[in-house]
Amino acid sequence: MSIEQHQSAATQRASRSLSGTWTLRLDPDDVGVEEGWTASDADWGSDDCLSVEVPHAWQEHQTCRDYTGVAWYRRRVTVDDVSDDSVALLRFGAVDYETTVWVNGVECGSNRGGYLPFEVEVTEALEPGENVVTLRVDDPEDIDEIPHGKQGDPWYTRVSGVWQDVSLETRPETHVDDVRVTPDLDDDTATVDVDVAGWDSSAAEALAVRVRVERDDEAVVTSDPVAVTTDEHDPTAGHTTTTVSLDDPAYWHPDDPVLYDVVVDLVDESGNAVDTYQDYFGMRSVSFAGRRLYLNGEPLFIRGALDQGYYPKTLYRPFEDDLFEREIQTAKELGFNLLRKHIKPAHPAWLEAADRLGILVWEEVANPGRYTERSKREVREQARGLVERDYNRPSVVAWSLYNEEWGIGHHHEETYVWDDPEKQETLGHLYEEATEWDPTRLVCDNSGWAHVATDINDYPRYFASPDRSAEWAADLDHILAHPHENYAAEWTDPHETPIVVSEFGTWGLCDTDRLRDRYDGNPPWFYHPFLVPEEFRGGDLDSHHLHLESGVRRSPAGFDERYADTALPEMFGDFSEAVETWQWREFVSLKDQIEELRRRDGLAGYVVTEWTDIEWEFNGILDYLREEKVFHDRFAEINGALCVTAEPDSHVGWAGEPFAVDLSVVNDTGTGGPATVEWTVRDGEQVVDSGVEEHTLESFGRTDLGTVSFVPEAPDGPRRLTVELAVDSEAGTTTNREHVVVAPRALPEQQAVSLFVGDDALAERLRGARYSLVDDIDEADVAVVTHVGDHVGEFVEHGAAVLLLPSGGEFHPRTNLFSYHELPPGENWNLASAMYAHDSPFLADLTGGKRLGWAFEGIFPNAVATDLHRDSDEIHVGYIEGWMANWGSPLAFRRIGDGTACTCTFPIGREYGEHAVATVLFDRLVADLATRGPERD
Repeated sequence: MSIEQHQSAATQRASRSLSGTWTLRLDPDDVGVEEGWTASDADWGSDDCLSVEVPHAWQEHQTCRDYTGVAWYRRRVTVDDVSDDSVALLRFGAVDYETTVWVNGVECGSNRGGYLPFEVEVTEALEPGENVVTLRVDDPEDIDEIPHGKQGDPWYTRVSGVWQDVSLETRPETHVDDVRVTPDLDDDTATVDVDVAGWDSSAAEALAVRVRVERDDEAVVTSDPVAVTTDEHDPTAGHTTTTVSLDDPAYWHPDDPVLYDVVVDLVDESGNAVDTYQDYFGMRSVSFAGRRLYLNGEPLFIRGALDQGYYPKTLYRPFEDDLFEREIQTAKELGFNLLRKHIKPAHPAWLEAADRLGILVWEEVANPGRYTERSKREVREQARGLVERDYNRPSVVAWSLYNEEWGIGHHHEETYVWDDPEKQETLGHLYEEATEWDPTRLVCDNSGWAHVATDINDYPRYFASPDRSAEWAADLDHILAHPHENYAAEWTDPHETPIVVSEFGTWGLCDTDRLRDRYDGNPPWFYHPFLVPEEFRGGDLDSHHLHLESGVRRSPAGFDERYADTALPEMFGDFSEAVETWQWREFVSLKDQIEELRRRDGLAGYVVTEWTDIEWEFNGILDYLREEKVFHDRFAEINGALCVTAEPDSHVGWAGEPFAVDLSVVNDTGTGGPATVEWTVRDGEQVVDSGVEEHTLESFGRTDLGTVSFVPEAPDGPRRLTVELAVDSEAGTTTNREHVVVAPRALPEQQAVSLFVGDDALAERLRGARYSLVDDIDEADVAVVTHVGDHVGEFVEHGAAVLLLPSGGEFHPRTNLFSYHELPPGENWNLASAMYAHDSPFLADLTGGKRLGWAFEGIFPNAVATDLHRDSDEIHVGYIEGWMANWGSPLAFRRIGDGTACTCTFPIGREYGEHAVATVLFDRLVADLATRGPERD
């Protein structure tokens, strides 16, 4: 090529969007190739074709919603002649799954993989004037060996087709193919690696690379031309590396996301540009030492959310302009500094917004369902491609290779990583490869458990607070003390690896009316066949899928009818009140969990599940439409860089006795120094106690503020008090609040209520209390029993009253008067999706609303009564899971013959006299039952 040709070639790099209207044709019998659909003059009849707007997923269209298999795309495009010294390429952002490309009937190339970009050269096939571009896309029904993330059974809607942009690009025949920038903050340099395609080694001496780094369109530094050498493995490719020094650079940080542009010119011997390639990067480092993470050399505590990148109707794409930007801005306003893009590569436009607006990203490959040679190979290829695509993105600080053994042991017919040395080798070697591909970021081998070699020792843990708050705290302490238990093999040191709780959370039902308005009716995912209970679809259950049938994932379809069959409609004025109550339950649970996480110095961060609701999973901080939930304005209190917490010894206590509350401030910023801390205890509007103290805050850590105490009064009965906190410091200002319940310990005067108590331990607690204990049940006003024998049954049927309680070692009474469903005493996904609600006079002054809260700390039930009759049973507390499944009650009354039985699965018997609320509730139930029993002389 002459110099003049090089100069003209520099103007030939151009890109033309081919997104827009295409024709889609389904091919369920896969006959398109045989019948010549690829020919430019092929007759695609209108009867079996759709006009679609690319990018799209074909599942967006009602007629294609459940379709899997082969589909074809076609459009016409008019082009000018491609010059002899240029190449033309069709570039696809992502097509799911396997794509073959024809231009004017000429097969030009193919690609396998649903999430990453690929290019097909079409230079020889293009003709001046009108051209026909044809695509065959195959997304098979069986995707077990295909990296697919959470598409399909048992999760979300399938995504198929051309779901990212398509463009026709022209470049000089010899052009810059890729640029990778590696910042080094130790000496403020950036190493720029440049790959050149279309390389002719005979022209090596005539071409060089010149690198220019710019900020705000002004040059920061320009390198001298650097020679390009032939790639030793590919004679048609060239490569060079140069390092540029930046004078006092600004480092990229979520609080100050400074970006630099890198402009790479391929120049001839006269210094004229043959080709120009542009990208951007940030001066940013991420590392760890011991259990601590560091960003740009400063301590980093992750405050993250799981972001699955699904959207109503449009699935993998935003449903409106600037939505990516709005999401990231909102996440930052709520205090998040990281989003974990879960089990599929992030949309490149989303990453660009993350880079520009400033939020950290933990990015993951899509996982397959089975472990085979093909799936193993495709995971590796996808991981390598993801690193190549996003190497220059400063927001990305971590990669995950597998998630919870999906595709490497999760399938029920396969061995777990825990038990399979060969799979452990696979994980370990893939980690080593990934750290070679990208030594600048953290690599997680298998998120969740069965780690082998990892830079993040992470845990998914699903508890509900305050239901299982003590168990949550104990679990965190166990994790910190025994990190090695999360490893199947120890290629890296568990005791020197940052610990992150990478999944946890609680559910809060969305505004279903607003959701239906968006879909003009029930969303199609209401009817996913894999959400239908097992008894209606047959088949055996394996251990991996047992929890799918436990009700949480029950099809949302019909939830209105199921709700109507519960006692909840009588407890709420309308359904919107139930939604609001459930969302506040979500916040209260997350508040406790996040505060426990932040108070532990040994943890490196957390990732809450999840950023938004996703189809049937309503555990988002935002709902599926990206709208706020009721707690939106309070969430930053617990999730901001500065957070003040109050930790009572107990949330329940006795009036007239001291309450002790530990105060602390967590400061994730580098600014410490003086702070004013104000605390106030209120009984409604009345101030019970208050104080103002001066402290010095630590930077990047927790500052204990000591213990404050107050002595509450409750002369007229139980009271619900609020502890309010406020901090004013150079690091910022923040507020928080905590609620406690107090009750008078002094017993009222002796009442004429005689009890038969069938439990010896409870009887000992009641001796000397307000009741007369009798040995003969027939002489009792109320029988309090843990099991029902014939005599107790006859006692009730003949008009008496009985209170049924669990014994000290059991979850529910032993009786045939009610049926029960046991609730796990520790971690459980179902409990995280559940809500207790009430409209009971027994509880109104204890809860401050229609949701059970901290008043029941330590006495939440481990079982609920089931098979209740909403029309005949008197139900005081309702329990529900997910989309109105597993309805039950821990507190209900039933007429048995002429008498009344009250079942109470709160352990109020064993806590009587010790736990204030348990004591109050017991007394109230007995007093009520005494009025229902037989009249006595």
